[in-house]
Formats: sequence, structure tokens, C-alpha cells
Amino acid sequence: MTKTKLPILQQRRIEANIIKPIYEEMVERLGKARAVEILRAAITRDSIQQGQAYAKIDGGGGDRGDGDGDDGEGRETTLQGFHALLPQWKANGALEVEMLAEADDHVHYNVTRCKYAEMYKEMGLAEIGHILSCGRDGTFCTGYNANIKLDRSQTIMQGAGHCDFRYRWEEE
Repeated sequence: MTKTKLPILQQRRIEANIIKPIYEEMVERLGKARAVEILRAAITRDSIQQGQAYAKIDGGGGDRGDGDGDDGEGRETTLQGFHALLPQWKANGALEVEMLAEADDHVHYNVTRCKYAEMYKEMGLAEIGHILSCGRDGTFCTGYNANIKLDRSQTIMQGAGHCDFRYRWEEE
């Protein structure tokens, strides 16, 4: 996986158009539960790899998973470097965000409108949209740096009025 230069909403639409017929075929052959399990595992793996790719380019190398935040070459990724990536996810009005708190060790915000959820619903993929997008949020940050943690109790994709993103830096 490499870092994309596309706005993430556009990237997710391309991916969803490819995933949809594959997912439908898996459901038909394997059943819904097994298809969801496979899809979730694949998206999780991809998300971690994408976080690592972004860290290598944007943060200085990516975390090796040892929790020290560097790639073995002395370059460090940070929560603020991670937070600086948010505009790519917001591009073209994809997310409307209410910023609540920003500090070196935490970034808290609510997403009050999510065009990702709207897009998946329009594409007939609302039932797996949380896997295709929301499920990536915590694992992407793990790939970027294992010290970044996401606490989120609700998403628009799964019917809530807003998504509550609570990122924090936690030394391991």
C-alpha cells in the first residue's frame, strides 16, 4: 500500500466499486457472516499498511510496532503529524468537523456530517460502510504510530447523530 494523492472520499468510492461485486460474491458463496469476517480482516490489514505508508512519507518513517514512534532511523511520528493528515479526509467537504480540543497528547473532535456514509448508502453498501471506512480509523493510526489510540463510541455510519473522535497519545 502506498500513500494516495487522491482525496480519501474519492479513493474510498473507487475501492467500494471494486469491493462491492467481490463482497456480493463472497456472501453468495460463503454466507454473510464469513464474507464480513474476510472483508473486515482484509480492510484491517490494508488500513495498517496504509498508515505505515503515510508515516513513512509524512511522519518520517513509520513505527515498527515497538511503540517508540520511529522507524529505526531516528525520525519520529507524532499525534500532531497524524492530525495534520485530516484535511485529506475532509477534502471536497467529505467531513464536517467540530474541533473540541487539540494538544500534543490528544485531539478530540466530532464529525457532524459524513459524506462517506452518504456515499455508501447511495451505492447500496450501507451495511458494510462501517467496515470500509469507520473501521479503518483506529487501525490506520496504529499503522501510523502504535502510540496513537482512538476512542470512539458512535458513528454516523451506524446511525448516530455524530461521530466522536477522541485520539490520544499513549506511551507503550
